[in-house]
Amino acid sequence: MTLHVADVFAPIDHDHVLERLAGGNETEVYWTDDRRYVVKLKHDLGGSLDQALEWAQWMRHAADRYAQCLGERYTIPNAFIIARGSDGRVYPLVIQPFLASARSLDTLDYHTLTPEQCRSLVLQLSDILRRAHAFYRATGSMPDLYGRSSSSHHERERMKSLDRLPQRLWSFLVERTLLRSHNLMLLQEPETRIVLIDYDPVRRGRLYRAIYFAVRRLLLLRDLVVLAWLCRCSGRLRKDDGARTLQTSISPSDSS
Repeated sequence: MTLHVADVFAPIDHDHVLERLAGGNETEVYWTDDRRYVVKLKHDLGGSLDQALEWAQWMRHAADRYAQCLGERYTIPNAFIIARGSDGRVYPLVIQPFLASARSLDTLDYHTLTPEQCRSLVLQLSDILRRAHAFYRATGSMPDLYGRSSSSHHERERMKSLDRLPQRLWSFLVERTLLRSHNLMLLQEPETRIVLIDYDPVRRGRLYRAIYFAVRRLLLLRDLVVLAWLCRCSGRLRKDDGARTLQTSISPSDSS
């Protein structure tokens, strides 16, 4: 991991130095020296004080809505602050608790799970999909249940290039199923549960958002099949506990 020095960390760390923990599609993630919190920063959101306040308020509004969508069991607290960076611009920062016992679903080896663990996982993911689908029907949007990781800012910029478009589309439509989510984490303590860690709004125009969320809704149906596959692979799960329950709640014949 790499240490980063920036004045934007001043409200959180006395020497303005934080260690990079991870990176997403748009965000750099750092953790505090005491390993109690993670700090999320979007370098492209720097601007004036008024702009940073506007962004922070919008991000907080989206986080509150998505937390309401999934409920307390599947969400974690989010705090929002603004700070001036070394370049003189003001940035919104997201502060979340560091989940020491958590693993992203992308890192799980599902073949090693017991039937009881598979059953718990399927039931929770079924509930999350049901809630996301209901929220989409009510609002036309939903939280990003999938996410993407990046090892560095340069890798993220490289993946945005036009020649990587086919790879991004394949990843978006095929590879990144719910079971390979970077945005859903499996907590082991004090209880085993799945939580969402990304609450960002989609920062595009109205038409783009409408198409994006409509495709996301179809991917929920794809993940119905994925969960059914997980049930079959376990060999000992009751069908009604997982995929069949989800099938009745998210039907291809539903109209938004």
